Amino acid sequence: MVAAKVTWRQALAWRMRRHFLDPVGDQPVAGVVRRLCGVQAQVASSAELCVRVRRKTSKAGDVARALREGRLIKTWAMRGTLHLLTPEDAGSFLSLLASGRSWERPSWQQYFGVTPKQLDALREVVREVLDGKALTREELIAAVVARRGYGHLGDALRSGWGTLLKPYAWQGDLCFGPSRGNRVTFMRPNEASSRWAGVSDPDEAAPIAIAAYLRAYGPATVENFHAWLSRGRISTRQLRTWFTALGDRLGEVDVDGERRYVLAADLDEVASARPTTAVRLLPGFDQYVMGPGTDDGHVVSASRRAVVSKQSGWISPVVLAGGAVCGTWGLAGERLLVAWFKEAGAVRRTALQAEVERLATIVERGLKLEVSVA
Repeated sequence: MVAAKVTWRQALAWRMRRHFLDPVGDQPVAGVVRRLCGVQAQVASSAELCVRVRRKTSKAGDVARALREGRLIKTWAMRGTLHLLTPEDAGSFLSLLASGRSWERPSWQQYFGVTPKQLDALREVVREVLDGKALTREELIAAVVARRGYGHLGDALRSGWGTLLKPYAWQGDLCFGPSRGNRVTFMRPNEASSRWAGVSDPDEAAPIAIAAYLRAYGPATVENFHAWLSRGRISTRQLRTWFTALGDRLGEVDVDGERRYVLAADLDEVASARPTTAVRLLPGFDQYVMGPGTDDGHVVSASRRAVVSKQSGWISPVVLAGGAVCGTWGLAGERLLVAWFKEAGAVRRTALQAEVERLATIVERGLKLEVSVA
């Protein structure tokens, strides 16, 4: 039975509040990352800005400092992409990714020329050579291929995407360590952070991961969670089983005629949310967009998806107004160029100017707003 009826304007306003976007929050770096269930980190500058736009006060280097101090770890996680995660929570998400055992699929084995048995053996090698060490990719590869029977894996291990190493990240055997110049290093998560909580059993991890996701991205569907987490690495049937297992912790809402899930504890708060008028500038790959997925038309309209989600997986910086994407933006020297979507109505110039001034204090340089209608 549907417990409450809400509008999408209410739902997105609640989500903005949960994302420390309206109002902007005062949580530490790790608190922001935890609330967002991780921050995508292929582009380090975007990851840092994703955190900083959600904090009233921040300094350049806060994210790097949190990594050095073990309050965050960096590893391959959701959708196989690089993420910042809190070491206390990372194991829950990684457990679900590992449960899909995608590396045991015939297509995967054929491409890399390695069997599940060989991968299990390689796992022990990786764990052994990283024990007490932070190794560059080259050092790790050299240590592996020096072992009898693993010489043919050199090219696959050198892949910039790290596909052959991702199963070990998901099983908690490695994460990224401190860089040496422009070279990444790998180390064991328990050595990267004393806060590392390990990778738990998937059935134990699922309610933790699902609840965390719904606290940040609800109202949401099983399909939203699936697209955000794994893009096919885990069966929808298994995910539905885990959702069902939440029992009365799970609440259901009717959002303008669509049935979606929130946590039962959040039902009253979602139902009483008031629509927001806040305007925010978010960086590329921001979690507000990545969490529901760019194919969820309530945040990014279908007609604008190609503008936001570009080729090679690039996600544009976006302008939010009322919780929905109403434009994109970019920097050209000191000019901040906003392309405002014509269907969003009148340009919110005063609110945009205030947000540009806020962003200027974050990036520590003067910025001049220029708006065009796209």
